[in-house]
Amino acid sequence: MENPVKLEISRRGLFISSAAAVAVASAAGRVAAQSAGNEMAYTTKVSFSVNGKGQHLDVDNRTTLLDALREHLHLTGTKKGCDHGQCGACTVIVDGRRINSCLTLAVMHEGDEVTTIEGLGQPGNLHAMQAAFVKHDGFQCGYCTPGQICSSVAVLEEIKANIPSHVSKDLNAAAAVTPAEIRERMSGNICRCGAYSNILDAISEVAGIKA
Repeated sequence: MENPVKLEISRRGLFISSAAAVAVASAAGRVAAQSAGNEMAYTTKVSFSVNGKGQHLDVDNRTTLLDALREHLHLTGTKKGCDHGQCGACTVIVDGRRINSCLTLAVMHEGDEVTTIEGLGQPGNLHAMQAAFVKHDGFQCGYCTPGQICSSVAVLEEIKANIPSHVSKDLNAAAAVTPAEIRERMSGNICRCGAYSNILDAISEVAGIKA
């Protein structure tokens, strides 16, 4: 009967010593983490091109591309809407692709080429898509318009990229785009004013098709 008792005591001792070891290791880990945290860099230098101009920023690692554009570079044409990637108001073009700038960190874009609404055209020298939006009243309050226009420009390039190389890149001639496809591709850009039919008319004109 003595052996089982000794075995039980041995197990209890093992559990106690193991728990103590875990507690010590955990405490040591917290101390080490705190020590490392004191030396951790909370900002990062990032360089990228915005609207054809090189930019060099030292930003908090948590800074989104949207906030870097608006708060650091004062390019306020790009709008902060939902800040959750659901409305498209913050759409910009990065290396030819449209993205929601509220969902990506500035530090992730080292060396990238960023185009905002300010880079597409200027008063007196509007981009074709901007001019079409004006012509067709593709906006009311205008808050979503920069994102709508950036997305529209990128959408037509996306469609062109999918046309086989042996086919004309003219969208109308290639029958490569339809109003239904435009609506689907633009569905991530929300207009609370409901100017969707006018937006479609504007994009269709630039694409050279009938809405």
